[in-house]
Amino acid sequence: MASSVVFVNQKGDILIYRRFRDDVSRQEVTNFCNCIVATKAAKETPIINLDGVSFIHTTQNDITLVATTKGNVNAAMLMQFLYALVTLCKAYFTPQGEFSEEQVRKNFALIYELLDEVMDFGLPQILDPDLLKMYITQGGAKTGAGALQNNIEKLKQITIQATGAISWRAEGIRYKRNEVFIDIIENVNVLLSVRGTVLKADVVGQVLVKAQLSGMPECKFGINDKLLIKNADPTKQDRGIQIDDIKFHQCVRLGRFDRDRSITFIPPDGVFELMTYRISENINLPFKVVPVVQEYPELNKLEYSVKLKAIFERTNFASNVVCKVPVPPNSASVKIYSAGAGKAKYEPEQNAIMWRIKKFQGDMEFLMSAEVVITPLKSDKQWSKPPISLDFQVPMFTGSGLRVRYLRIQDKSDYKPTKWIRYITKAGDYNHRI
Repeated sequence: MASSVVFVNQKGDILIYRRFRDDVSRQEVTNFCNCIVATKAAKETPIINLDGVSFIHTTQNDITLVATTKGNVNAAMLMQFLYALVTLCKAYFTPQGEFSEEQVRKNFALIYELLDEVMDFGLPQILDPDLLKMYITQGGAKTGAGALQNNIEKLKQITIQATGAISWRAEGIRYKRNEVFIDIIENVNVLLSVRGTVLKADVVGQVLVKAQLSGMPECKFGINDKLLIKNADPTKQDRGIQIDDIKFHQCVRLGRFDRDRSITFIPPDGVFELMTYRISENINLPFKVVPVVQEYPELNKLEYSVKLKAIFERTNFASNVVCKVPVPPNSASVKIYSAGAGKAKYEPEQNAIMWRIKKFQGDMEFLMSAEVVITPLKSDKQWSKPPISLDFQVPMFTGSGLRVRYLRIQDKSDYKPTKWIRYITKAGDYNHRI
C-alpha cells in the first residue's frame, strides 16, 4: 500500500503531491527529491530506502513518478502501478502520447482527479483509460435535474461494468464491418563475436490487436507453441517454438491457458496489447555481418571492409537499414571507397561511418570499404573498438519463428469478420564485435 504518489521534475521540485496515508510526511518526500532526484542519483536503482521510507520510482522523459511507503509492500505491484499511471496520463493528455512537465502543469486538476479514482487508501484501483474516460472527462459538464439523473444512471452502469467479470468491454458495441488486425512485432537482440559466433541472442515480442467487432465475441488465438502443438496432436511433427517468458492482457482466461495452452479471450474494443513474450532459443537472424579491420600503426591508418548479407527470403525486403561502423575518436580523415548499396558517410559526432540502405532485398549481400587516417596520440591508451551495430525493419519475418496458426471468433449473431495479420521484425541491440 502506497502512502503517497508524487510527480517530480528534473530539478527536484514537487509538481503533484497526493497523500493517501499519514505515515510519510511531505518533509521526508522533499528530502528524497533534494538528495536523490535533483542530484540525478535516482537513475541508479528503482527502489531507494531513505530514513526508513521506501521510495519506489520511475523516470519518464523529464518527470519522476514516486510512490512512498513505510510498510512491507509488493514493490512490483507499485512499480506496475506507476507505469500504468503514465499510460493513463498519456491517454488523457493532448497531443496524445506526450508525457512531460509542461503537460503535467497544464493538466494539474485533472491529474489530482485521476489520482483520487485510481488509488483508494493506498491501494490501486481502476486504471483502464477507456473506462475512466466514461466519467472523468476534460470537457464542460451540463447542469440541471435531467442532467443529474442521467449522470446517476451512467455512474450505475459504469460501476456495474467496473466491478463485473468483463470490465474492459462495454455491451452494445456495433460495427457495420467487423474486422480484426493483428501485428506481431519483434525486437531481435544479439551479440556476435569477432568470428561471428553468437554470444547472446533473444527475441522480445508483442502481439498487438485492433478489434472492431460487434457484440461480445469470444476469440481463440493459436500460435505454433511447442506445448500447444503437442497437446493438440501428439503425433504431429510440426516445428514449434519454445517461449521462455509470457505475459497476457487481463482479458485472457489464464485457467484455460494453464490447462490446454489455448489463448481464449473477449477482446477490448479498439487497440490493445494481447501478450508479450521472450524467446532465447533457435533465433533466426535476419542479417549477417562480416567485418574485416586491418590496422597499420606505422602508417597511422586503418582499412575497413564490411560485408552485409540478408539471410531471409529473396521475395522479402528490409527497410531503413542502418549499419553503424565505429572509427577511432582521433580520426583525422575518412575516405569511403565503395558502398554496394545505399550511401555511406562519415559522421564525426557519431565517431562512426553511417551506412544507410533504404531498401535491402533478401538473399543479397553488399560490401562497404573505407580507409581511416588517424592522428597519433601521446598516450598509449588503446582504442576500445565498440561493436558494429545494426538498425533495420523487416516486414513479414519473425526472428523467433512465431506464426499465428488460427484465430477463431464466435458471437451470438454468427457474423464472419475479416482478419488481417502482419509480422514485423526490428533491431533491438544488434551488435557485432570487431
